[in-house]
Amino acid sequence: MAVSQGVIELVASAQANARASQERISDIMSREGGVDDVEALRAATVELELTAVDIFSIFEVRMQHHFKRGPFSRKLVTLLVDSGQADLADRIHQYYLAINVLKHGKGESYRELMREPNSLIVVRPAQDTIRDDAHRPVGLVDVTDPSFFAGLTEAIVEAYRFLEKR
Repeated sequence: MAVSQGVIELVASAQANARASQERISDIMSREGGVDDVEALRAATVELELTAVDIFSIFEVRMQHHFKRGPFSRKLVTLLVDSGQADLADRIHQYYLAINVLKHGKGESYRELMREPNSLIVVRPAQDTIRDDAHRPVGLVDVTDPSFFAGLTEAIVEAYRFLEKR
């Protein structure tokens, strides 16, 4: 029976997977291509989206034991704010919303991100994802933005360390 990886190891693995996807995206974007390149770009972007959803979901599952029951992210944000960690609370909340948008599409999380005046997340207007669909693989949340995955994993690691010190 294999030993289960901890959150930090899982984040490092997700970062390696994300780097590989980002390198493929960068390589594809640097060459002139036709339909095949658009399909490869979409595939690499979807890999990056799935990696983001997976690592945030794993973080929630692995850290849920810090709270009794209920919505993990809301309870974490409340705890962070109450502990004087408002900046981290805001980052966790924004990434929580972004992951919800990646999982569920346009909805309340999308609208909240669109209203966020200091968004860390590059959010595309819904009409752009339909109009530009043939030319851009990016959905409502632009995970190809280099700061997206780095910011997501940094927030996860900081929140993990915060919870583990309690």
